Amino acid sequence: MPNSESASIDKSYADGKILQSVMGAVGVVTFHNPEKRNAMSLDMWAGLGEALADLRDDPSVRVVIMTGAGDKAFISGADIGQFDERRKNLESPEFAKRNAAWRDLLADYPKPTVACIRGFCLGGGMLVAMMADMRIAAEDSQFGIPAAKLGVAYSVDGLRHLVSLVGPSQARLMMFSGMRLSSTEASRIGLVDRIIPTDQLWPFTLDLARTIADNAPLSIAVSKIGIAELMRDPADRDMDRVAKASEICMNSDDFKEGRQAFAEKRRPKFRGR
Repeated sequence: MPNSESASIDKSYADGKILQSVMGAVGVVTFHNPEKRNAMSLDMWAGLGEALADLRDDPSVRVVIMTGAGDKAFISGADIGQFDERRKNLESPEFAKRNAAWRDLLADYPKPTVACIRGFCLGGGMLVAMMADMRIAAEDSQFGIPAAKLGVAYSVDGLRHLVSLVGPSQARLMMFSGMRLSSTEASRIGLVDRIIPTDQLWPFTLDLARTIADNAPLSIAVSKIGIAELMRDPADRDMDRVAKASEICMNSDDFKEGRQAFAEKRRPKFRGR
């Protein structure tokens, strides 16, 4: 989806089916398998993890957008063609290892993530989208988890994220029926955060990411960590982690810069320290 505003592709993974680019302070990961509506192969799951790790470790990047190539899909699910070939057992060591790597990385990702969704967002694509911090969807998007129609056990992580977004009753309705939702219905139940006219989806998402990137990284980190901990069961919350992040933020040069810029009625220049 990145258009003429985009930087050139910096890196590719999974034989070119996962692309990574950087646009100023915004990193972009593109699922690039349009002939299969961006269905994800095992190699693509591994490539997603590598791309996210590289952007995590790039100090110039403050926000990461994930999007799908073409106009048909964000991710239409897993590459079903690999089920018999390489995924007869969905808990096989190879699949479990590659799937866990990107999920663990995205679950505790230190930078804000935005899912830019157009077209189909199904199955495993829903998990990727739900694990992002925000979901921005085009008017023509469709959402669903067809596990019950395929005889697949959807991951507990996926169910947890689904329940946290839409509640248990709507989660049951989606999982038991395998139904697809329009972007309007997905927004109504809290699955997506904004619906944008299709031709404005990428400019809106990029502008949002740039707005976030211009804000104070340490302040955002406190919010990101705090929200993540509050989503855990009370017994599992690490509030010391939140307190430490808050202390770093309040003792930072960025806090001084924010106050000074406010007093001087100018735009602050945050450096993340």
